[in-house]
Amino acid sequence: METQVSVILPVHDAEPWLDECLRSVLQQDFEGPMELSVFNDASKDKSMAIVEKWKVTLEGSGIRVVIGGHDSPSPRGVGYSKNQAIAQSSGSYLCFLDADDVMMPPRVRLQLEAAVQHPASIVGCQVRREPPNSTERYTRWINQLTSDQLLTQVFTSNGPTVIMPSWFCSRAWFSHVGPFDEGGQGVPEDLLFFYAHLRKGGGVVRVDQSLLLYRYHPSAATHSVLETTIWTHRVHFLEEQALPHWATFTIWNAGRQGRRLYRSLSARAQRKVVAFCDVDQNKIKKGFYCYEDSLERPKPRVPILHFRAARPPFIICVKLDLTGGEFEDNLRSLHLQEGRDFLHFS
Repeated sequence: METQVSVILPVHDAEPWLDECLRSVLQQDFEGPMELSVFNDASKDKSMAIVEKWKVTLEGSGIRVVIGGHDSPSPRGVGYSKNQAIAQSSGSYLCFLDADDVMMPPRVRLQLEAAVQHPASIVGCQVRREPPNSTERYTRWINQLTSDQLLTQVFTSNGPTVIMPSWFCSRAWFSHVGPFDEGGQGVPEDLLFFYAHLRKGGGVVRVDQSLLLYRYHPSAATHSVLETTIWTHRVHFLEEQALPHWATFTIWNAGRQGRRLYRSLSARAQRKVVAFCDVDQNKIKKGFYCYEDSLERPKPRVPILHFRAARPPFIICVKLDLTGGEFEDNLRSLHLQEGRDFLHFS
């Protein structure tokens, strides 16, 4: 039978987690034709011995296993490994899995049902973090975004609104958007693909069940990406996708993050900033922010207002869940519509 779902598994020195990961592939309750596509990115541990052991068990249960890889001195990176694993696979749908994570038994079945209904979407799911208290705010954000916020909160520092290890999509849509960037260590290949997906009009859907154990540990590839790299990509995407629709806007936060965003904008976008707003009376009393490093003459002086005196639309540079609900109450009091009147860049 033609393979319906390919589980895409890049592997690099994943020995501590692979047994549990591969067992979760075996335990899927999906009954259609499924394969596992493993690409070994220069592992130096016993990862591939574990994969070969599991290949016998998986194929004995009807799950085809395709194995590729290389043994160069250095790994080529996650983007390259994912692209290779996809190229050697044959399924009509792609289910992405990281070697240190664990799928719950209904994952493939439930996400396939959603993907069939949404052929131009990335389908994610809710997750359970391991250790449970490692990234509480981030995990809450992943799991509690509304269906609208999956598209309105794509500019935040949290990255894609559905996390990469939970992605599921059709091969046809992946081919339309992809491939992943192969720049290697330090390149946020998932974020870049997510932005490309949105540029092509792709949707974002989440299955509201916890279908993935999402592990946090110091050697995870995500830690190799510098915050400044992420910031640069985010600002560019904001300027490209959101700011052309607004003639002017206000930056909510006259502090460090708000000023950093202003300084990072192009000169054309900076001219659209009519004010900063805040609740801090000390900042408001200053009256304005002067961009001393600007090459323009006279140097830009941007008013600083109390948030009730400011006018939407707003780019919000305030971290959520850090003010005991005070910021959220202030925002709600203005009766603004997310996406139209404000966007989060926190």
